[in-house]
Amino acid sequence: MIHKSTIDTVFETARLEEVIGDFVQLKKSGSNFKGLSPFTDERTPSFMVSPVKQIWKDFSSGKGGNVIAFLMEHEHFSYPEAIRYLAKKYNIEIEETEQNDEQKAAASARESMYLVSSFALSYFQESLWETTQGKAIGLSYFKERGFTDETIRDFQLGYSPNEWTAFTDAALKAGYQLDFLEKTGLTIVKEDKKFDRFKGRVMFPIHSMSGRILGFGGRILTQDKKAAKYMNSPESEIYNKSKVLYGLYQGKQSIAKEDNCFLVEGYTDVIQMHQCGVKNVVSSSGTALTPEQIRLVRRLTPNITVLFDGDAAGLRASLRGIDLILEAGMNVRVCSFPEGEDPDSFARTHSKDELEAFLSQNAKDFIQFKAALLVDEAAKDPIKKADTIREMVHSISKIPDRIKQEVYVRSCAAVMDISEEALFATLAQVSQKKKTNPVQNRTQPMTVVSSDKRIPQVSTRFELEKNIIKILLLYGHEEVEFEEPILQADETSGDLKTISSKVKSRVFEKIYLDLQQDEIDFTTSAFKSLYPKILNALSGQGEMKMDSFVTSLPAELATEVSDLLLQDEQYTLHDWERKNIFVADKSKSLPKWVHEIILRFRCQLIDEKVSTLQEQTEEDQEAHHKELLEEIVQYHKLKTLLSGRLNRVV
Repeated sequence: MIHKSTIDTVFETARLEEVIGDFVQLKKSGSNFKGLSPFTDERTPSFMVSPVKQIWKDFSSGKGGNVIAFLMEHEHFSYPEAIRYLAKKYNIEIEETEQNDEQKAAASARESMYLVSSFALSYFQESLWETTQGKAIGLSYFKERGFTDETIRDFQLGYSPNEWTAFTDAALKAGYQLDFLEKTGLTIVKEDKKFDRFKGRVMFPIHSMSGRILGFGGRILTQDKKAAKYMNSPESEIYNKSKVLYGLYQGKQSIAKEDNCFLVEGYTDVIQMHQCGVKNVVSSSGTALTPEQIRLVRRLTPNITVLFDGDAAGLRASLRGIDLILEAGMNVRVCSFPEGEDPDSFARTHSKDELEAFLSQNAKDFIQFKAALLVDEAAKDPIKKADTIREMVHSISKIPDRIKQEVYVRSCAAVMDISEEALFATLAQVSQKKKTNPVQNRTQPMTVVSSDKRIPQVSTRFELEKNIIKILLLYGHEEVEFEEPILQADETSGDLKTISSKVKSRVFEKIYLDLQQDEIDFTTSAFKSLYPKILNALSGQGEMKMDSFVTSLPAELATEVSDLLLQDEQYTLHDWERKNIFVADKSKSLPKWVHEIILRFRCQLIDEKVSTLQEQTEEDQEAHHKELLEEIVQYHKLKTLLSGRLNRVV
């Protein structure tokens, strides 16, 4: 286990905005940062990060918390894995305490698969660098491709020995279970036989965005016509090829910095460009581009440049990927290399400046690229030219932004020598077809909505408790002047009346004393747990250090706190002030806000008490009936008085 002193050091050192910035493109928004949600597919930012409080909130999914909560949600880390990741990022030495057998066995199956993959990474690297076979075959191959030692180590390349069970035997000897070797696909098990999947291949480890080993790609080096040239790990609980981009781990910071991502086809394309100095590059690893992969890039940049081989046979088929990128609301450019060249060969024979100059000069807008590609096929055939234009309009229809659509229509009209009116008419037809679904738009018979589908009512008690916790978190330490009402009975009529007196007090003390006086208990479990913790923190240190306070909480409470603290910040995401919509700053009328919440809480308690008394009048004997009614009347009088102070009519 990790020693508590290490955990404390990690929390003190780690900066939330830096950690999240490795996964999400963040932009400054006042004192906070905002970005697109990494958990949902969205086009407008709903993700907020507070550097001051060291908490984050995703308003689209409802998730939130501290730096550990983000890593656990986004990367599916366990708590210890998140600590280890941060310790590695900030070069913090991990102090361990001994684990017993029970603790060792407590690791989940998913974590065990990650451990097996991590062992495989070390084994393949050691085989490459330390064994005679690895040096002679694997290392020689990488050197022939022009990779330097530094590049080979940066991408953690390796070699799997050309023996049937070399890796499997080593893993079993090290104590790893065959079940997890099979689940990760590293070992193939058939009846009573077992053998290595990647026998005799150079190995390309596939990382998650945070650097975890998800799977491997292996290239065979022998001339075996029956064996596939490239082989990937099979789909597993930790590896889904449609949700992974090769090179994203190594290139994510460069992608965010350059605000552009180059998309290539193979592993060596990524590695060679990276070695040349162009590091904002990823690969779909030979698979068709998927919406999930596009969303991974979109977290870091809205701009993507697709690089094609000069003689790519499937170039036309690859246009579908461009349509998917457009549909995601991204800006896409396309660059094709000279005939006989690909990103790997071009980067190997050119300097960084030459490569960057070529990409800058030859990257075309997708309209220009599609026109150049399809017009040659259409030649002088008017029918084919019309089909070509329809294809281009179909791509434009994928773009969600109407202004961009119009710009592209005008560009297409100029390139294809056709009127803009005709293109706009065709675009309208395509868009209408998307909206119209004859099956879905048939008139449906009138139906009655069952009661279980109605929107649940919001609990008044819950909202009041939430507001009290929110005030304590945001302003509990502040000292303000409150107007204290003192209830007195009129000497003549006996009616209750109030006398006001001004008292200076800290907010948390005022709330605590009022709730204590009314013997109010919280009914929501999260608020019930948070209330004493907040009071202890405020009474012990005055102004609560929010980052350390959130860190001390369990994950579910940390999420609740981040929700409350950043709830009002969501208005800044929409920049409402530019539209002359101004949200009231409650901190400027803090005494009034506290006063109203306490009074509303008392009114709520009276309602609950009256409801209980009314139920008793139906059950109790006649002798007590009059007494209960008199008590109800007194409560109504008290509520009328309190409501008057709230400027409300009962």
